Amino acid sequence: MGRLVFEGLKVLDFTWVAAGPILTQSLADHGAMVVRVESATRPDILRMAPPYKDKKAGIDRSGYFARFNTDKYGVSLNLNHPRAGSVIRRLVDWCDVAVENFTPGSLKHWGWDYEELRKLKPDIIMLSTSNQGQTGPHSHHPGHGGILTSLAGFSQLTGWEDQEACQPFGALTDFITPLLGTIALIGALEFRRRTGEGQYLDLSQYESSLLTLTPVMLDWFANGHQATRMGNRSPHAAPHGAYPCQGEDKWCVVAVESEQEWLALCRALGQPFLTDDPRFTSLDKRMQNQDALDLIITDWTSQRTPQEAMDILQKIGVPAGAVQDPAEMLEDIQLKHRRHFKVLEHPEIGPQHYENPPFHLSRTPAELRMPSPCVGQHNEYIYREVLGMPDEEFVELLVDGVLV
Repeated sequence: MGRLVFEGLKVLDFTWVAAGPILTQSLADHGAMVVRVESATRPDILRMAPPYKDKKAGIDRSGYFARFNTDKYGVSLNLNHPRAGSVIRRLVDWCDVAVENFTPGSLKHWGWDYEELRKLKPDIIMLSTSNQGQTGPHSHHPGHGGILTSLAGFSQLTGWEDQEACQPFGALTDFITPLLGTIALIGALEFRRRTGEGQYLDLSQYESSLLTLTPVMLDWFANGHQATRMGNRSPHAAPHGAYPCQGEDKWCVVAVESEQEWLALCRALGQPFLTDDPRFTSLDKRMQNQDALDLIITDWTSQRTPQEAMDILQKIGVPAGAVQDPAEMLEDIQLKHRRHFKVLEHPEIGPQHYENPPFHLSRTPAELRMPSPCVGQHNEYIYREVLGMPDEEFVELLVDGVLV
């Protein structure tokens, strides 16, 4: 087996919340040495977000934070302290890549924007990801992923046709942007390998999210059709929805697009004659009569567990899936086979389940090595051993409140 893909890459991580940390996590999990800079004087708000282990709140007890910061080294540094600059210079001299996702202008306020960093290290690559990019009339609008899901149009598509728009669960844009950011960084690293030159990457979370809505936007550009809320339904499949099964809050999803799938579903329901029912003889007609169709399927699924319904339908070629809760996912035989979950020992919250990378590289397989760091957990190792800071200076900076 070879070295991990990003082994040898040194990343200075100024990110917080989700979009930035998820991006740097992908580098860390695949071998990069990522040093996460934060301060207990103004901690990452995700550290204060539940769920907490054993429901006990604490700056190092958030499962939310732990999920997005595996395999990183954590150091504390008060960027507002006048002596922080000497530490930043050492970190910049050490790193290959710097990543941040503050409001545009924040690092410039501290004196550490790209133009300043490249004076210290001309070939540095810096990536900034913000809500709407670094330039433009709305670039300084404050916000987070929940706001961007509305701005990008996801809320227009989420909910029921006869009800008001609603948010999809979670800050959806925070999970889209890191994928594009990682690709952009790989491109910048390859460019530097060929030319020796670094560059600045300005990644807009708003624009990144619009890419996932390309079919909806093209439908408007080409046909003047504005997509809107359809509940669990689809413009390309009928039946299409989550159907109640045996047990409390148990469901199975069924999605039928082709006539072959429809014929198979009718046989599974024990009602092959439905294929001749004038309400259901084509996809268009099934779309027009989905309420009646849903009642027929619900009558069948409600007599079975989600797993039973899924197994029966999948065996005959009907797309179906049991809706699983977190406890069921931990026991999922497919995820176990793929070793998706791994238990790591966290210094504050103890043994905790983490998720391994979702793709496996045959020659450079990655597997989680370290849990997320506590605030300042690796100060001594990074500052003294990696950066070579003298013991006297390290202690002095600690006493002066710089390394907090």
